[in-house]
Amino acid sequence: MKRWRIKASVSREELGAAANYSPDTIKAMEQGVRMPTPRALDAADELCDAEGLLSAAKEYLQKEKFPARAQDFMLYEQQAISLWWYEPVLVPGPLQTEPYARQLISNHIPPLDEETVEERIAARVARQEIHSRKPLVGCSYVLYEAALRSPYVGQEQLLYLLEVGALRNVSIQVLPFDRATAAALHGVMVLLETRDRERLAYTEAPSSSQLTADLEVVSAQTERLSMIRMMALDPNESARFIERMVDEQ
Repeated sequence: MKRWRIKASVSREELGAAANYSPDTIKAMEQGVRMPTPRALDAADELCDAEGLLSAAKEYLQKEKFPARAQDFMLYEQQAISLWWYEPVLVPGPLQTEPYARQLISNHIPPLDEETVEERIAARVARQEIHSRKPLVGCSYVLYEAALRSPYVGQEQLLYLLEVGALRNVSIQVLPFDRATAAALHGVMVLLETRDRERLAYTEAPSSSQLTADLEVVSAQTERLSMIRMMALDPNESARFIERMVDEQ
């Protein structure tokens, strides 16, 4: 794909715009870090006048494990050296157990076929490795109480939060209902830093998402997250809060 792109004098930015991917994602595909997608191959085929030679490679590709709107974020999550995550409604992906992930993914609207469901569950659970991979990744999570009160959250999920929260590179905090302000009600927010010291902000809605390195956006999200962390219980208090929920099960 890279050879065809260079031959046709097409930039990564142009190809990314045509395929709806960032230039960094196109670079990862060209370097073999990430599997090219059918959409990227079709866009490259058309821009580079490859006459179907690039598109023909689609039959050899494996299916993407994540929805298209989240693929860029997953690439950066795999490269992260630190991760800060605030979640008001759901347990964050890297903290989800298999039963919890299965309930969420199986109830996707519109419905997914069984093969896709199993692939996405496996990919979701595999993200737990961020807590144990080397070099260690510093992970800080804040969960709004509503995320823990979901009917999908059973004892196994709560116990797993306690287990992961005990790791020395992981911090889990709970934001109780009575401590929340308006800043905590505006949706999920993730900040991460890569090995290249690039800092990015990620926000997500049911059918859209945004990943950006824009300094103004990253700064604003950092300020919001800092405020939420100050309102939340500290990690020890949070562990006791979750333990009480386990006893209530």
